[in-house]
Amino acid sequence: MHASDTKQPETIKFSMNNLKKIKRILIVDDEDAVRNLLLEILTSFGHEVEIAQNGYEALSKLVLDIDLVMLDVEMPGMDGYEVAQQIRRRPKFKDLPIIFCTGMSSRKDRLRAVEAGGNDFIAKPLEITEIGVRTTSLLNAKEANDQVKRYQAELEEKVAERTVDLRYALEKMIEAQRLLKDASLDTIQCLVAAIEFKDTNTAGHIKRISQLSSLLARKMKLSPNEVELIQNASPMHDIGKIGTPENILLKPGELSIDETKLMRQHTIFGSKILTQSNSEVLKIGKVIALTHHEKWDGSGYPNGIRGEDIPMSGRICAVADVFDALTNVRPYKRAYSNDEAAEIINDGCGTHFDPKLVEIFTDNIDEIFEIQDSIIN
Repeated sequence: MHASDTKQPETIKFSMNNLKKIKRILIVDDEDAVRNLLLEILTSFGHEVEIAQNGYEALSKLVLDIDLVMLDVEMPGMDGYEVAQQIRRRPKFKDLPIIFCTGMSSRKDRLRAVEAGGNDFIAKPLEITEIGVRTTSLLNAKEANDQVKRYQAELEEKVAERTVDLRYALEKMIEAQRLLKDASLDTIQCLVAAIEFKDTNTAGHIKRISQLSSLLARKMKLSPNEVELIQNASPMHDIGKIGTPENILLKPGELSIDETKLMRQHTIFGSKILTQSNSEVLKIGKVIALTHHEKWDGSGYPNGIRGEDIPMSGRICAVADVFDALTNVRPYKRAYSNDEAAEIINDGCGTHFDPKLVEIFTDNIDEIFEIQDSIIN
């Protein structure tokens, strides 16, 4: 990382939101100017900061009750990927949040960061607001997770105590689990926001996909839990586009054969990004990211699966995604009217889409139009 690639702040202000205590962040970078800039930004947020100039020093400072690591990739000796892998090999730090700060922006580099154990990344040039949003989200998640661990430990000690004491601890754990769920959803929003940085047309699309998918899931009579999971996971259907070059993602015209192949890889990239989590929402998000372009007749991608072999969540998102994409302007096409788009959905019955879902789509078309009209880009 080079200091010349950072944006110097005019003023440094950011809310720590619901963080209940000062957090300690470890900055790992071999460049003095970058360390000093991050130090200034993070201390302005109210955090305590530890500094490491290389990977070996970073690993030795993990014992200082670190809450989050901001890790450069390009360092002499041990690079950032290896540092992250070393951290993850230590059971005590398997849940320690890691943010990669890097000027490298290729799909390969970003996927490698995820595979090495990174939770998020911030691309240069550094921006104060992005640093604040991403660090706060991960710190909130860690705080909630730490609370769950503390309360679980308390429960083990209180098993033999009076019922009233046990009930109190249980209530605390339930509250901590609620906080953890809220923090998990905040993290999902940050992941989705990463796509919006590349394509500003996606904000309304993401919200509509969530509501349309939820509607279709309810009408398919899925359980309330399944409906909620699909509603929260469907916004991540295109998270893999973070690895798609912008000249392809925003191309105003038809893609070439090679460009189409690269574009279609976003399904695989999305699956890889979400593959390491034990969260139910992120697991469903992985399924949706991988399968929402599969088709009922087997002609879809990336794996050409067909019929009921396509997971229900992927089938539902396919209908919602195509309908919303048709009715909105894209760099390569005009916006179709709702009626035109509905006709295209019906024409795809039994080829592109699950016939049962097309039937539900048609039977509930007025509610679908209301969702389209209520959420604008």
